[in-house]
Amino acid sequence: MNKKAVKILFSHSYFMRFDKKQWELGQPYAPLGTLFAASLLRKNGYDVSLFDSMFAEGPDEVINILDNYKPDFFVIYDDGFNYLTKMCLTNMREAAFRMAEYAKQKGCTVIVSSSDSADHYEKYLNHDADIIIKGEAEQTLLELINSFKNGVADLDSIKGLIYKKSGSIVNTPKREVMRDLDALPLPAWDLVDMAKYKSVWKNKYNYFSINIATTRGCPFKCNWCAKPIYGNRYNTRSVKQVVEELIYLKTNYQFDHVWFCDDIFGLKPGWVNEFADHLKNAQLKIKYKIQSRVDLLLEENNITALAESGCDTVWVGAESGSQKILDAMDKGTKVEQIYEASRLLKKNGIKDAFFLQFGYPGETMEDIKKTIQMLNDLLPVDIGVSISYPLPGTLFHENVKEQLKEKTNWVDSDELIMMFKNTYSPEFYKALHRYIHKNYRKKQAIQFLKNGIKNPMLLQKHSIKKITSLLYYIPVTFWERMRVNKLTKTQ
Repeated sequence: MNKKAVKILFSHSYFMRFDKKQWELGQPYAPLGTLFAASLLRKNGYDVSLFDSMFAEGPDEVINILDNYKPDFFVIYDDGFNYLTKMCLTNMREAAFRMAEYAKQKGCTVIVSSSDSADHYEKYLNHDADIIIKGEAEQTLLELINSFKNGVADLDSIKGLIYKKSGSIVNTPKREVMRDLDALPLPAWDLVDMAKYKSVWKNKYNYFSINIATTRGCPFKCNWCAKPIYGNRYNTRSVKQVVEELIYLKTNYQFDHVWFCDDIFGLKPGWVNEFADHLKNAQLKIKYKIQSRVDLLLEENNITALAESGCDTVWVGAESGSQKILDAMDKGTKVEQIYEASRLLKKNGIKDAFFLQFGYPGETMEDIKKTIQMLNDLLPVDIGVSISYPLPGTLFHENVKEQLKEKTNWVDSDELIMMFKNTYSPEFYKALHRYIHKNYRKKQAIQFLKNGIKNPMLLQKHSIKKITSLLYYIPVTFWERMRVNKLTKTQ
C-alpha cells in the first residue's frame, strides 16, 4: 500500500439531532479529539477527510461520502474532550454501528476509538468494526495505519488494540498516555464546516463560541468520574502553542468566546499567569469559560489571574451541599469551600456555575435539602443538574454493576433515569430534577426583582423579562415541590 495513496475518512458518533435536549440548547462544539487525530495522520502523509456527524440527519449521510471519497480506512474517533461522548448514549452507539456497517459494505477497514467501544468492544466487533482502540488513540492509530501500509499482518505488538484473531478476541496491553502534548500538530480545523457552527451559535446566542483543550487528564480521584481516555495523569500544552492556536482561530474564524474544555484548567503552577502575559503580548483579548475545582480557586490571586486573562465563567463540580455525599464520592472538597469559591469568583467579576448531582448511593432527603439550601444561598449564574450515572471503570460503577442488568446507558442526555436501586424511585429523581430547575429560576427572578427595586435605573430588558417570569415560576415551583413531596411519601 503506497503511503500517499492511503485515504482515511474520519467521523465521530455524536449526532446532535439524536439528543433533543442538546439540539434545542444549540451549543455545538467541533469534535476536537477527532480533529487532533486527523491532523496527526495528515502530518504523516496520509490523505484524510471528515464526515462531521454533528448536524447530520442520520448515519445514512455517510454513504455518499464513502462512495465519493472511497477511503481505505473508516475511523470513528469520538471526541474524548466532550462529556456527552463519555456518557455513551445508546442513540449514538446505534448510529456508530450503522456507519461501521455501511463502511464495511464499501470495503473499508473499520477502526473505532471511543469510551463506549472500549467498554463494549464485543458489540462493536459484532457490528463490523475490525479494530477497537482503547485509551488515548492518536499514536496508536498512526502506528496501526503504518502497519497496514507496510503489510504487517500481526498486530499483537501494537499497544492499545482490541480485535478478533482466529475467532478469539485479542486485547493488547494499554498504551501509556502522551506527556509531550506539543508534539501533536494543531487540530485540523479546516476539515470542519466552521461557518455552520458559527451560524447556529449566532442565531441562538448572538455570539460564536469555539472549543480548545490545553491539558489532558485529571489527577483527582472522584469515584464516579471515568477517565478512560486520558487517565489520572495531568499533562499540559505549552502556553505558546495554545496562544498560537487562538491566534489561528481568531484570524480564520473570528470567534467571540472560548470554552477551554479541560477537566481541570490551569492546574500547573504559574500557567494561568503566563497565559495572561502571552495574550497581552499578542494583543489578543478573549472571553472564555473553564471547568475547575472549588479547592483550587481559594487563593484569590489565582482567580485574579483568571479574570485578567479574560475568564468570564467558571464551572465547578459542586455536586452536593452535603459533606456526607461529597465524602462518599471521594470528592476531596468541603462544602464551605464551595461557598468561599463562589464568593471570590463574584468578587472578581467572574460568573460561577455549578454542576450538581443527585441520587448518589446513600443520599437522603436531608442531603437533598442541604444541596437546595446551598443553591438558594449562593445563586450561581448557571447550573447543570444530573442524576448519578454509573460509568464503567469507576468505583461507583463497580459498586452498583450487579443492578445494571436491563439498562446500562441512557438513550440521550435528557433521559435522566436512575439505573440502580437507591433511596427513592426513578420517578422521584425525575420530579426532583424538574423542581430543582424551577426553584432555581424562581430564586433568580426574585433576586432580579430585589436588585430592580434597589436600583431601578439599572433595569434592562433582560432583567425585566426575568422578573416577569415569576408569574410562571411561582406556581409551577409550588406544583413541582408538591409532586416531590408526594413521591417522597410513597417510598
